[in-house]
This record gives sequence, C-alpha cells and structure tokens, in this order.
Amino acid sequence: MTRAPERRRTTFLRGRRAEFIALLFMILKGYRPLAHRYSAAGGEIDLIFVKGGTIAFVEVKARGRMDDALSAITATKRRRFSRAVRAWIARHAWASDKTWRADAVFLAPRRWPKHVKAAFELEML
Repeated sequence: MTRAPERRRTTFLRGRRAEFIALLFMILKGYRPLAHRYSAAGGEIDLIFVKGGTIAFVEVKARGRMDDALSAITATKRRRFSRAVRAWIARHAWASDKTWRADAVFLAPRRWPKHVKAAFELEML
C-alpha cells in the first residue's frame, strides 16, 4: 500500500484546519469574511475579508516551524494568487473602489497565528 494518498489527505486536512483557525483569528480581529477557498483563473485565495474600506485577500500557511511558514509563499504562488484576485475583483464590481491588500496568516504548532498585512504585492496588470 502506498503512503502518498495518506500523506495527501493528512496535508489536506492540516490545511483545512489552518484555514479555519485563520478564519476565526481574523474575525476576532474585526474582519468580516466574504469568501473561503475562492478558486479562479488557475489560482486560489484561501480567505477573503473586508474591514472598513479594505479588502484583504489572505493566504494561509501552516508549517512545523514559524520560519518555514514565513518563507512558504513563492513567486509562482504570488502570481497564481494575483490572477485569482483579479478574477474575484472582475466579478465583484462593488469592490473596485476599495483598497486591495494581499495578507497572510502564518501558523505553527504552539504559536499564536501571525497576521502579516500586505505580506506581498498583488500583480494587478
């Protein structure tokens, strides 16, 4: 029996749990959720929130160590994320006059979640 399917399932469940923790964490910080696991244009946004005049598109990363989580958003991930953001904005005209921001929530065992505002630049070509 191969371990690959078992490993994928464990990784998937860890990611879902991390997204749920990040969702609760952001709500406690006063953010209102708009979408969860939005997928379009070959990219995915884990969480989308609004707070005041800002829409925060959030990437959630959970790793065994916080340093690993902080370095887990690659250039490829940022490009795909930005494509999904552009698709979301195109479908939600009311959001065009808001400020858009790419945030991140990083999680590691036995550590508080870390919310980084404007963790990276959105590619809004």
